[in-house]
Amino acid sequence: MRSVFISLSLALSLLLLAEPGQAQQRPAAPAPADKVRESKPGKPGKLSRKERKELARRAELEEASQQRQLSDRDRGMSESFFVDGVKYVLLEDYNKALERLLKAYALNPANAAISYKIAETNLLSGNLKDATNFAQAAVKLDPKNAYYYLLLAQIYASQKQYDQATKVYAQLIQDVPDSGYYLFNLADLYLAQGKLTDALATLERAEKQFGALDEVSFKKQQIYLKQNNLDKALQEGEVLIKANPDEIRYVLAQAEMYAANNRLPDAIRVAEQALRTDPENPQAHMIMADVYRQQGNAAESEKQIKLAFESPGLDIDDKVRVLVDFIKQLPNPKLEQTALDLAAITIRVHPKDAKAYSVAGDIQTLTNHKKDARDNYLKAIKYDNTRYQIWQQVVLIDAELNQTDSLLTHSERALELFPNQAPLWFYNGVGYMLKKQPTKGVKSLEYGRKLATDNPELLAQFDTQLGDAYHELKDYKKSDAAYEAALTFDANNAQALNNYSYFLSIRGEKLDRAKEMAGKLVKQFPENDTYLDTYAWVLYKQKDYAGARQSLEKALQTSKDGTVIEHYGDVLYQLGEKDKAHAEWLRAKKTGGTSELIDRKIKDKKLYE
Repeated sequence: MRSVFISLSLALSLLLLAEPGQAQQRPAAPAPADKVRESKPGKPGKLSRKERKELARRAELEEASQQRQLSDRDRGMSESFFVDGVKYVLLEDYNKALERLLKAYALNPANAAISYKIAETNLLSGNLKDATNFAQAAVKLDPKNAYYYLLLAQIYASQKQYDQATKVYAQLIQDVPDSGYYLFNLADLYLAQGKLTDALATLERAEKQFGALDEVSFKKQQIYLKQNNLDKALQEGEVLIKANPDEIRYVLAQAEMYAANNRLPDAIRVAEQALRTDPENPQAHMIMADVYRQQGNAAESEKQIKLAFESPGLDIDDKVRVLVDFIKQLPNPKLEQTALDLAAITIRVHPKDAKAYSVAGDIQTLTNHKKDARDNYLKAIKYDNTRYQIWQQVVLIDAELNQTDSLLTHSERALELFPNQAPLWFYNGVGYMLKKQPTKGVKSLEYGRKLATDNPELLAQFDTQLGDAYHELKDYKKSDAAYEAALTFDANNAQALNNYSYFLSIRGEKLDRAKEMAGKLVKQFPENDTYLDTYAWVLYKQKDYAGARQSLEKALQTSKDGTVIEHYGDVLYQLGEKDKAHAEWLRAKKTGGTSELIDRKIKDKKLYE
């Protein structure tokens, strides 16, 4: 017998030309000419009902005949192609899979399993049109196989054709014996479309068939909530609790529902019921804490939330979320101690979790417990050193506490992990400046500045620090250029204005520019003793001693700084008040922080510059 072969393209063309659901059947043989009734005038080609039935019967017989005529060889080849195709599906090589499966289909198109597998493969490869056609064919060829309906429904759902998918499930439930449990899938499809009434009716059908089921009651409850039918939802909840008094999740869900709808006494009643079953249940304590908070009972609310936090059953992530809510409200004297206590409990209950120490550090930072915060950040790093933000907090607190050795140690450790983070280079450079190592400071600052080109604000901070660093190295040209760059970005940069003008006054250069910058600062901050001292020293260098005296006397109303006092003595000396100048130098010496010339000034009662 001549072997049968059909090309892949021809098989696809036959499929696409066929009507949906009929692509897999061979066309019925035309009826014999002597059996076709001649058409009456005006109704060409119209057949009677009896004739249509006869043609359908003949088509079925022809199909059955063709099935019987399928040779053992063709059947074997089809099965071989099918097995090969399934293998390639498992290997996710869908092109080869379809090539084999379509060859199997060409030899045996009436095999429902082949159509099913072709449909599944097309779905996996994203060809939803062919997937739909072949799945329809599989259902038609074997209308009692539930898996074929399920695949067709899945294909429709993946195209968001939920109406079609629901029809498939309805047909499945109707035509396939013992398939009532698919009512739950049908209900979920109705829910996906927002057809709440249909979903509810389907669940009630399931209840009639299978009896009362917790899952059905729970889903009905959710539907009632979406319908804003609170009474019905609560009623279903009470039914669930009554049927399952020891199932604490239903009790907690009911308590949360009461709390969310301002039924606070009922929420407490049901939450207490949960605690009778499980006295340490953290969710029940959290519900109680929230209800008491809504009632304005702060003490009882705090008690309940602490009981919840004491439980290891409350996940660390849930605790962190609660603490983050506190952080958003800080600083707040009414909440600070509670937040600190909850952070301490979290650490005690989760002693090896970096998140516990990290969130505690955040709370301590905001409540001005900086040293404790840094200690906890370092413990967080011990358990997880991959979070850059924690390292940044550590070095920032080091800088704020003026602990230079710690700043250098921690910034160096952080840079080993995050060498491309410009802020870490900034703090490292600042650390070297504080250690009086300007050469190393410049190296770190210049490297970090290259990494900060996309952050103009940070770039200006680098330039300001570089201005200070280059001044220490007596590279005044680079120092001035760095300050000018910082002021180009922010003309009101206080640190740049103050340091730049002060260093110019010390050098006795660009005094008009220095006076302009220092005067701008004093105008903006008229009570700042540091800025008043800088402005006074610029005036001093311009020999405006009276103006310098006025500025310094204003600064000394708040300042105890030895440098300011020494400057005041120098001004008095220039104004001829030498005895007063000597007294101020003595006071400056006692205060500390003076220049290297203070001892000569005191000894000789003479001004040295």
